[in-house]
Amino acid sequence: MNSHVTAGTPAIRPPEFRQPSLPGPVGARTVRAAVAFSLAALNLRIAVASLSPVLSEVEHDEHLSSFGAGALSTVPVVCFGAFAFLAPRLTRRFGPHHLLWYALLALTGGIVLRSAPGVAALFGGTLVAGAAIAVGNVLMPQIIKHDFAGRAGLMLGLYSLALSGGAALAAGVVVPLESATGWGWRQVLALWAVPSLAAALAWLPELLLPERRSPDRREPAAVRQDRTAAPAPAPGALWRDRTAWAVTLYMGLQSLGYYAVLSWLPTLLQDHGMSDGRAGWMLSFSSFPGMAASFAAPWVQQRLRPAFLAPLSAAALCATGFAGLLASPVSPVYLWMTALGLGQGLAIGLALGYIVARSPDAHHTGRLSTMAQGVGYLIACLGPLGLGLLHSASGGWTVPVVVLLGVLVAQTAAAYGASRDRHILAPS
Repeated sequence: MNSHVTAGTPAIRPPEFRQPSLPGPVGARTVRAAVAFSLAALNLRIAVASLSPVLSEVEHDEHLSSFGAGALSTVPVVCFGAFAFLAPRLTRRFGPHHLLWYALLALTGGIVLRSAPGVAALFGGTLVAGAAIAVGNVLMPQIIKHDFAGRAGLMLGLYSLALSGGAALAAGVVVPLESATGWGWRQVLALWAVPSLAAALAWLPELLLPERRSPDRREPAAVRQDRTAAPAPAPGALWRDRTAWAVTLYMGLQSLGYYAVLSWLPTLLQDHGMSDGRAGWMLSFSSFPGMAASFAAPWVQQRLRPAFLAPLSAAALCATGFAGLLASPVSPVYLWMTALGLGQGLAIGLALGYIVARSPDAHHTGRLSTMAQGVGYLIACLGPLGLGLLHSASGGWTVPVVVLLGVLVAQTAAAYGASRDRHILAPS
């Protein structure tokens, strides 16, 4: 049965959303592709998360101002949004699988460049790495939709888990590795080029498959098949679609909260008397429940009814964490970090899942992924900057945290449209 919605046809719920689809047999090729995909996903947050623990050292050694250090930590998030809009044109030129390989190579080069002496290399390498990750962010949902259609839930779970796991790994081991080896921050940050290069090598066999070596690289057969299944939208149509905007706003608002917490949570806890080491550990600790929640998100999205309960639960968990940080930030801090980690992990898993579920095919998934992550991450970069400005203006953390609670209200409103079981560009 053709599950795609065409113009003039009533919107029909695709069969795979009524109940879990039954996957076909798992072969060596599928397992190899899944492992290579997961390795690639693991590297899409490492370059960002590895910088935060040594940012004060970088600031001191490179004689950066507070504004310069804040700009350095914000550059990757801005890149995630700005460079996402280049992904569709590059995909048409190279194909999604070749482009992901090029992005992993560029990420490796950016990490190495970032570790070279000089402020120009520091910012230039960060820019290259952020641009490469931006392209990878857009491609991953599209590849899931096309290559793993029968196992989309599992692969979305692995994708979300790899993103969270990569961030937790980098944030957790950079400082201990620095202490154990006696190396400086440049050498330790340069080490993260090894897993990105390993991911590129693991992805290389995917480019050697017969269907990937089509003479017409600009228009791979897989993309042509997707475009025959559902008509291409008119230019600008996606930007007028309410479902697309709901998915985009949900992606952006939940990312705003995540990057705000990532940037400022340790400082908030330190200002309330917690030691630097313990404050950094609490940020790392929150990633563990977050990893579990992000992995479970596709199943929660598929089975919890009505569908709006899943994002509502994510918002309620985040609100519990924020409220706890307002009332008593230090005493039962593990409770607040567990709630916050679960809520934010579930939210990112749902956001990525909506990109896949609201698209009729891989081509439309790529279009929606570009819009949701391009606009979404530009929204998200307001989190670290805005929270810092609010903290400076108010002289405390009450106003910034209350604003984050307000963002949760807007996030939940966007989730109402994003969680509706309909495709983008479907007739009303």
